[in-house]
Amino acid sequence: MSHAAPPLSALSPCCPPLNERPLTAGEAERTAAMFKALGDPVRLRLFSAVASHENGEACVCDISDVGVSQPTVSHHLKKLRDAGLLTSQRRGTWVFYRVEPSVLAAMRQMLGRY
Repeated sequence: MSHAAPPLSALSPCCPPLNERPLTAGEAERTAAMFKALGDPVRLRLFSAVASHENGEACVCDISDVGVSQPTVSHHLKKLRDAGLLTSQRRGTWVFYRVEPSVLAAMRQMLGRY
């Protein structure tokens, strides 16, 4: 006696979709750029240093101890800024960096989708 298998949708009615909707092309581009920028260990360390620094802001002189030259630190910070992860402000001879306010929330939301 053969039993027909129930439809797949009947097997897991308790499990909602992982995402509410697929990413739009624009969302996918922005998200990919953000995670690509953080894909480099030096940039990830610099981003973490800025995010965890007192007042959420750091001078390049405070976070440059990551084992690369000062010009390389500046290059990586520019990449993070270009990806929209950091903002910068010049004060005299120093440049101060701050995590873009919406970035951490957007990262949490993106990672929470999966």
